[in-house]
Amino acid sequence: MQEWIISIMQQFGYLGVFLLIVLENIFPPIPSEVILSFGGFMTHYTEMSIIIVILVATLGSVSGALILYQLGKKLNNQAIRNIIGKYGTILGLTMNDMERTTRFYKKYENKTVFFGRMVPVVRSLISIPAGMAGMNLSQFILLTAAGSLIWNTLLVGAGALLGHAWGDILHIVNTYSTITYIVLTAGAIILAIFLLKKKAGKK
Repeated sequence: MQEWIISIMQQFGYLGVFLLIVLENIFPPIPSEVILSFGGFMTHYTEMSIIIVILVATLGSVSGALILYQLGKKLNNQAIRNIIGKYGTILGLTMNDMERTTRFYKKYENKTVFFGRMVPVVRSLISIPAGMAGMNLSQFILLTAAGSLIWNTLLVGAGALLGHAWGDILHIVNTYSTITYIVLTAGAIILAIFLLKKKAGKK
């Protein structure tokens, strides 16, 4: 897949970055770290600008997020479960991913849309519970754009800084993803224990 992504970007430039980021939001198996870091590296040997790559990627992030937001707004929880159950393998998603993201949103609500843009997998799925909850569209777009801008700037900037060694970013992001999931899982367990103790105390 990495070779295909690089080929698209080399052939279509900014348009390739935009389209791939839109797809990455809908199909999480497409790695944003490859698109963004290679986009940064491309500024070394093409006329592409770091700032424009970041802005185009952010526009793609918002566009992809809006598609999932509208999906969440139009479909109920059971319909979403049915889609993931039927097409989850193709989309690279599991019900566990969706349930974890939904819990994340319910716990932190609108803040999740901002911070979730910097958490792998969650960054794509968070738009669905936001749509299901009927989050204000203007606020959703603003928070999505802000969170995406930070993530995109970091990875594009790192790709430009590392140059030919841009691939090293993939290992860093994988480590970051693992640590993030451990922290989120630990937080969910601690919260569950706290709520159970609180419930037991009331009884």
